[in-house]
Amino acid sequence: MKKLFFLLLIPAVGFAQQGNEPRVQEGQFTFDTDKPFKLLTLDEKIDEPIATKKKKPKPKTFYGIKTKKGFTRKGFGDKMVLELFYVLKNKKEKFTGFARDIYWYDYTRREVRRTSTFDPSKGVLLHGPYKKLNGQVVVEEGIFYKGAKHGRWMRFNKQDLVEDKSKFYKGWPKDSYVTYYDPNERKHLKEVTPVEYNEKDGYYYMFYENGAVAVMGEYQWNEKVGDWIENYPNGKRKRVIAYPKEPFNKNITPFIRKEWDTSGKEIYSK
Repeated sequence: MKKLFFLLLIPAVGFAQQGNEPRVQEGQFTFDTDKPFKLLTLDEKIDEPIATKKKKPKPKTFYGIKTKKGFTRKGFGDKMVLELFYVLKNKKEKFTGFARDIYWYDYTRREVRRTSTFDPSKGVLLHGPYKKLNGQVVVEEGIFYKGAKHGRWMRFNKQDLVEDKSKFYKGWPKDSYVTYYDPNERKHLKEVTPVEYNEKDGYYYMFYENGAVAVMGEYQWNEKVGDWIENYPNGKRKRVIAYPKEPFNKNITPFIRKEWDTSGKEIYSK
């Protein structure tokens, strides 16, 4: 069995002069891995949502998955905002990816929501083509894959001019880099480094060979922000490292917020 080699999330831990609060010294951590793949090179056939080899594709079936059509509407006249979309026909399906943003239709609010978590009892995942209109003008359009942005996405202004265009691969910006335990088959992820506009931006993931998440955290403008979480191979929480909530805040030194042993017993908490 292959072994997982990576530098620890906290390459050095010291103690403050006052008290016994462990501190985290800045350092880089990564897998000892093969050259990473750029997501942009993995799948160039993602712009067409109807994935079928049949001459006459089934209606409301995207990437081989059945869906139902939906819409939301707010306001009136030129100020009306209309969203046209599809949702999974299987309402109990959970989100199984590691994308930063999950898109779903909320039953109670009757609106499309973007959150970091998803509960199938409260809504259903978006899947297939999506279009948003402001009055008669299309302001955004793209494709979803089981709740995650996928393929080419475009945003337009009121003059119908392109404001932004980007590509995604199941929720990840396509400029992101990934590494695999099996670089030929590419079925078992090692590490995902999110990249947008040539900078680390988004949620970073590191995996053990068994598929469990080893490390996860968020980058903004190449800077680590918020809580970074490290787990044991069995999935139990190992430690939480607190970084500044906003990037470029050099007044706050990263520190260990909590730590647990392999049995799940808390051994440190600030």
